[in-house]
Amino acid sequence: MGPENPSRPSALYNAMIAPLVPYALRGAIWYQGESNASRAYEYRTLFSAMIEDWRSQWKQGDFPFLFVQLAPFMKIEPEPRESNWAELREAQLLTTSRVPKTGMVVITDVGEEDDIHPQQKAPVGERLAVAARAIAYGERIEYSGPIYLSMKIDGGRAVLSFKHTGRGLEARGGKLQGFAIAGPDNKFVSAEARIEGDKVVVESSQVKQPVAVRYGWANYPVVNLWNKDGLPASPFRTDDLPMLTKPKSDAASR
Repeated sequence: MGPENPSRPSALYNAMIAPLVPYALRGAIWYQGESNASRAYEYRTLFSAMIEDWRSQWKQGDFPFLFVQLAPFMKIEPEPRESNWAELREAQLLTTSRVPKTGMVVITDVGEEDDIHPQQKAPVGERLAVAARAIAYGERIEYSGPIYLSMKIDGGRAVLSFKHTGRGLEARGGKLQGFAIAGPDNKFVSAEARIEGDKVVVESSQVKQPVAVRYGWANYPVVNLWNKDGLPASPFRTDDLPMLTKPKSDAASR
């Protein structure tokens, strides 16, 4: 980037953040990531480093840092495929377990195929307010939708456990959507899913020996797993297959 580019890092920080450092604050809300999708793996460390640096600059300890996961965007794909935007959402999700006093708002229900900035703003603000009440002000309320915790293989079924189930899991608008499953060949196909108590059971007649499950793994995920507290589940994957945006090592690039 040239010296006149307003998006260069030095301009963004020096013009928009540094002047605020002398002021006290209660916390921060962040809504960004679209421009990082092509380097989603880098965001795993970049985003955490930025949060930690802000906290260092303000010298007010680990102040609450809330952020919004990327909204659905671009063409809806009929079959499972790889996705930079899904990888960026995963990087955002990982931040909540790696950096203390952070909270993530999921907005899988407000996206638009042809508009990177969704028109529905109220749900975003409402969910951020709930997260702030819990993380910044200490209210004992459920502030997150279901988050994937673990998977158990039971014959040809994958049984998924979650945290932040609140008052229970529910499928909004009909049977569960957005799940894909893969066998030892690592080829993901659309799967049937259903809620059984506090678990989600995933299976497909095409996969006899499941090894991995994905949920909402798409640029524009079509999903409907929520908790009964009115918060949608975050997209996730159970596998650790190589990512589209993971940079090659020096050895691999030679």
